[in-house]
Amino acid sequence: MIIDTHCHLDDSRFDSDLSEVIQRAKESRISGILIPGADIFDLPKAKEISYKYDNVFYAAGVHPYHYKDYKQSVLEEYLQDERCIAVGECGLDYFRLPKDDNKKAEEKAAQKEIFIAQIKLAAKFDKPLIVHIREANEDSFDILNKYAVNTGVIGVLHCYNASELLLGLKENFYFAIGGILTFQNAKNLVDILPKIPKDRLLFETDAPYLTPHPHRGERNEPAYTKYVIQKASEILNISIEALSKLSSNNAANIFKAFSKANSAKIFS
Repeated sequence: MIIDTHCHLDDSRFDSDLSEVIQRAKESRISGILIPGADIFDLPKAKEISYKYDNVFYAAGVHPYHYKDYKQSVLEEYLQDERCIAVGECGLDYFRLPKDDNKKAEEKAAQKEIFIAQIKLAAKFDKPLIVHIREANEDSFDILNKYAVNTGVIGVLHCYNASELLLGLKENFYFAIGGILTFQNAKNLVDILPKIPKDRLLFETDAPYLTPHPHRGERNEPAYTKYVIQKASEILNISIEALSKLSSNNAANIFKAFSKANSAKIFS
């Protein structure tokens, strides 16, 4: 069995064929899916999907691109729901910062404020944190060390970017590997994969984004997690079956809801 720990099933690109996507996931032995909360306005949809399929859960959070939409009271309401099993995705993303130095500094400060607020929510509700980091390794490391590691918050570094610095968070954080591993330019990720502790390794799709080879150019979906695991099994010299079991056990360790889901009928 395989657990896709990061899949945007609430994206509009799944509206027309969600049931077929779920069926293909089932046929590919996907035993669970976690929908991250990237946009606060999509949370009702994510919640609805999670209640429709037994092995689908969701998280509540605000992506750094949407920091202006952050509403703590709304997130707290969802975080009390039993199908909401994590906080995020949240974090820092400096890829599209304004060119003006003053505006750039203001946006960085705003992203940090909202990131820290969501780490505190994870501590308050005793739920794992799903972290998004893009071109912000140093600031993310410092914030996670101060506000997560020092307060016992655990979580996942979504779409782990092969940073040696971030690997230093391994005592509290898991590292999720997605379709990028299958890309031709993924040398850094290929090189660092063996350094990730095996009990901290997760797999994800980030669907509908980052579609792995051999489906590049198509919409990504949970069934394609298998291609990431196949590539990882070659690099790590571990059988696909063993790696699938290992990563699913890791997912169940951090996201307790999947422990029950794995013993249930897949997507009943």
